Amino acid sequence: MILSGFPRFIRFRVSPLSQNLKQPKNNLQTLSHSTYHHGIVSCLSTIPSKPISSSQLQIPMFLREPIYSATVSDLEKWKNWAKTLVYSVGSKFLEIDNGPEVNTLCREIQWLIEDVVVEEQRVSTEEKVVKLRTEMDQLYFLWKQRIEMRRPFQYIVGCEHWRDLILCVQEGVLIPRPETEKIVELVQEVVAKDNGLSEGLWADLGTGSGALAIAIVKVLGTQGNVIATDLSPIAASVAEFNVKRYDLQDKVEIRQGSWLEPLEDLKGKLAGFISNPPYIPSDQIFGLQAEVGKHEPRLALDGGENGMDDLLHLCEGATSMLKPGGFFAFETNGEKQSKFLVNFMMNHPESIFQDVRIVADFAGIERFVTGFCQ
Repeated sequence: MILSGFPRFIRFRVSPLSQNLKQPKNNLQTLSHSTYHHGIVSCLSTIPSKPISSSQLQIPMFLREPIYSATVSDLEKWKNWAKTLVYSVGSKFLEIDNGPEVNTLCREIQWLIEDVVVEEQRVSTEEKVVKLRTEMDQLYFLWKQRIEMRRPFQYIVGCEHWRDLILCVQEGVLIPRPETEKIVELVQEVVAKDNGLSEGLWADLGTGSGALAIAIVKVLGTQGNVIATDLSPIAASVAEFNVKRYDLQDKVEIRQGSWLEPLEDLKGKLAGFISNPPYIPSDQIFGLQAEVGKHEPRLALDGGENGMDDLLHLCEGATSMLKPGGFFAFETNGEKQSKFLVNFMMNHPESIFQDVRIVADFAGIERFVTGFCQ
């Protein structure tokens, strides 16, 4: 089985986006894993050369060959140096933009070691050597990037844990957030009540890493399928890689293109329509945490002047894409956007929606708008 080498331990960490984008004084936890399974690496060679070549994909740390080595004392020296950098920063990041604090960064040091170190080998009676998935010089370089450039930890290790998935991510791909997991639960609820929805074709618009598409198709079971779209060639390729890692290429199809454009052949045929689109107002992008505003793709964050550009486009598109009884779920920036969206959908002259409602996320924020096509 392709996932047989997956990890036993879950590492909880603070997400630099999550509620911070919408509620500046809060952070949510995300998860990250450490593991290794050599067979999965071979998937890189099977990823289509378009939209980007396999050589442009970043192999996550936990999938790399452990071809390097270092002494335990060298590793301890690096760990002490990394902690010194962290303590030199102190609460600076937290004070500037509600960024990671000392305890979080120290935990990341340990998680990075877990991803890099494979096993210990006693070379002599006096010295132990560890096998590594990257060189020691690179380890120094990566941690300098984390502290000096505020590069997201997920991009450094090349993955993020989301629900029961380990998703490969890299620059150019939005890091999946925990609140988005609620969409999967909403889909679970509706397909449990309507077998017709579980047997139909679904679409995930702006799929990013493929998180929602993969999770949704696992919920649908043997009969359902998902088509996922993304304008970004990097995101489309990373999503394809993640789909192949979970051996779901017969159930999830990735199409590169802007929102509904790749779905022209499916008008009126979709059983479900989900999306976590860009919804941050343009003038708020530069006020985000450095990990987000400086590193994550603006294409996946910027929702226009009031953050509603893509949400409104998707609402209008849902009218033509969903079959009667079809379900939709959109993530928004919070209460204000959600209420505006509900009003727009219920009072639009061509509205064909029913049972449109707002659903709160795990933190109680009114974040999701759901409903059905008549």
